[in-house]
Amino acid sequence: MLEATLGVNAIISMLLSIFFIGVSWWALQAFKFDLFIRNKNGTQAKLLQLIIAIVLGYGVTSFFMDYLKWSALLKYIFY
Repeated sequence: MLEATLGVNAIISMLLSIFFIGVSWWALQAFKFDLFIRNKNGTQAKLLQLIIAIVLGYGVTSFFMDYLKWSALLKYIFY
């Protein structure tokens, strides 16, 4: 039973990570990187955007996964 729960948590975490990395990438398109970067269309600029999107996506995913874990533990308040 525990292995199945861990597997479901892993799948949810992976899907949320991919989703929030995509959302972060989309949101970063509104940011004006040309104010800080010399060549905004260069490979290095796109790689920097990707790294920032991964960091933001990971952070948001970690928050949501922690929130899910905390909400699952609430049942033990009245146990």
